[in-house]
Amino acid sequence: MTSRERVTKTLRFEEVDRFPRDLWSLPGIAMHRGEELKALRERFPNDIEGPKFSYGKGKRCRGESAEVGSYVDAYGCVWHVAEPGIVGEVKEYPLADWSSLASYRLPWELIDEADFSRVDAGCAATDRFVLAGTEVRPFERMQFLRGTENLFMDLAWGEKAALELRDRLHEFYLAEIAGWCKTAVDGVSFMDDWGTQKSLLISPEMWKSIFKPLYREYCAAIHKAGKFAFFHSDGNIEAIYPDLVEIGVDAVNSQLFCMDIEGLGERYAGKIAFWGEVDRQNVLPFGKRADVAAAVRRLATALAGKKRTGVFAQCEWGVHDPAENIAAVFEEWGKY
Repeated sequence: MTSRERVTKTLRFEEVDRFPRDLWSLPGIAMHRGEELKALRERFPNDIEGPKFSYGKGKRCRGESAEVGSYVDAYGCVWHVAEPGIVGEVKEYPLADWSSLASYRLPWELIDEADFSRVDAGCAATDRFVLAGTEVRPFERMQFLRGTENLFMDLAWGEKAALELRDRLHEFYLAEIAGWCKTAVDGVSFMDDWGTQKSLLISPEMWKSIFKPLYREYCAAIHKAGKFAFFHSDGNIEAIYPDLVEIGVDAVNSQLFCMDIEGLGERYAGKIAFWGEVDRQNVLPFGKRADVAAAVRRLATALAGKKRTGVFAQCEWGVHDPAENIAAVFEEWGKY
């Protein structure tokens, strides 16, 4: 069974020879622990890979990301980085004052000057499942542009300018997804971090009225092109799991250990694929091998049951996580 077949069958809830692997790593791993990363990838090759492409160069970009200091992204958001290998946080916002909205221009050069010319050949040359990562993150980008506290107040008060910004971003993201849908990639991913440790950052009702329609359109466009829709969100997002199933998200990457794992399995196994993950707040950085093994067993039991499908062997390697814990994730998943 090839990697592409393994991932596709997992998404369709058909039995596979083993759970597909997908190791993520923060920039600091490649920067400072490259040999360890290379060894892990050789031992446990990913079943998913990204396409060969490039977006256009952002006209506002200044500085280097993941380096201590600050840098400016293509949207004009200023990121501050306190630790090498970490992407940092946005601290200076282009739309802190709504008076700047009328003259603000999204970085259309990223899409207009994107080079997808190598994508199809790259997809044909690999037997791995090719997943396109995107810029699509409307809620987070609105925070980066406006400031989190400002945006939350805007949403609470029904600020029309916030909805205008949402709609402009949505147009931008639909154009980006349309570009990927013309290529031979197998899937397209988008993201937004929606959860705190215990609940959504906004009410489920507000999420459904303001943001769910956007996600529905993303999934519809991706499915119309015959591709799979992948979604990532940090935090406790139990409240919107049924909505993600309803709008057609095929695979969700979420912080399962913030939630009722067994409850999620009971309600959604066979309806949405669980694209990871293993607890990166406690088990991976601080646990022993036995803790990692126990975490994987819990996931396998709760989310897959007696079937070998519907779940990905996925985790994220943080800059301080022991390599042996990451290896233990894939060793344990390999037993199933």
